[in-house]
Amino acid sequence: MNQLPNQLVIENVVQYKQRGKVCYSGSILATTALTVIYVKPFDDPSGKGYQRPVIQKKCSEFATYLSKGDSALFPPILLNSESSWEFVPYDKQRPSFGRLICNRKASLLDGQHRLGGIKIYIQETNSELNIPFVAFHFLDYEEEIELFDTINTKGKQIGSSLSKYLLRHSDDLSWIATELALRNDSPFHNISTITGKRTPERHVTLQNLYRFLEILTKSPHVSRLSKDDRLMLALIYFNSLKDHFSNEWSNYKEFRITHIVCLNALSIVGAAVLSACVSQDKKQIDYNRIDKFVKKIKGIDWATSSSLRYIRGATGSKTLASEILNQILIEH
Repeated sequence: MNQLPNQLVIENVVQYKQRGKVCYSGSILATTALTVIYVKPFDDPSGKGYQRPVIQKKCSEFATYLSKGDSALFPPILLNSESSWEFVPYDKQRPSFGRLICNRKASLLDGQHRLGGIKIYIQETNSELNIPFVAFHFLDYEEEIELFDTINTKGKQIGSSLSKYLLRHSDDLSWIATELALRNDSPFHNISTITGKRTPERHVTLQNLYRFLEILTKSPHVSRLSKDDRLMLALIYFNSLKDHFSNEWSNYKEFRITHIVCLNALSIVGAAVLSACVSQDKKQIDYNRIDKFVKKIKGIDWATSSSLRYIRGATGSKTLASEILNQILIEH
């Protein structure tokens, strides 16, 4: 993915340091940039990707912006050369000014839509363009992720769902939520979205899953379980709901069980169920009892045309949860 067929050279580059990190600043021809830069998509098989899918409309809009001519200014793209670019000064009198020898491609940290728009522009106009860039000589994976997350959440946000995905290696609930979205044996596998972009088929975001888990595992003795145990509990509970209400779960248009307000209610119920099924000393987990509780949930008309169509927000979720908990006789 980051291999180059031949070495490439970038001239007139300034080398400097930013908080101890070696950086390079300069400009690069668009055709060269498209060769010497690569993107790490969020769904990369290596598990080390993070870039959101390109929105072609944004690329086209930027290409249109560039057609304004010299007044169409734009900030530098941000790169990580991953120690694959070598700086060579022109002479000893100016040790910070020289050329970069590119042995491999650099990772694109910020500027994906700008680069996509530039590609459209030079293809449509059959022209060339200089792209300003700033490149870190080396950032490790965690530093690259952290900087990307900072750029896209502290400025114009990438959305809380993709942010949770990026934090999956350092935050337990983000990891569990991601597993619920990606695992084939999860009831959310076919109805969830990692990037936060909802469709009728994928209407549960990663941020939604994260919130369900916050509620579901809020009991102190449950929250202290390992992330694998909490994942197993979540899978068993929600799969039991899916199996018990299979027709309702698979039909978002006609039933409300997988609507967020109802899933929030079921998460409140689940918190009481899991609390009852996990011993206070965390030494015993009665998985079979979870299904027994779920089977007690009866008499709820999940149809979109039922009275459930009137429930809204946190108050509606709490009201529905209270009704279900009274059914299954768990104190709350």
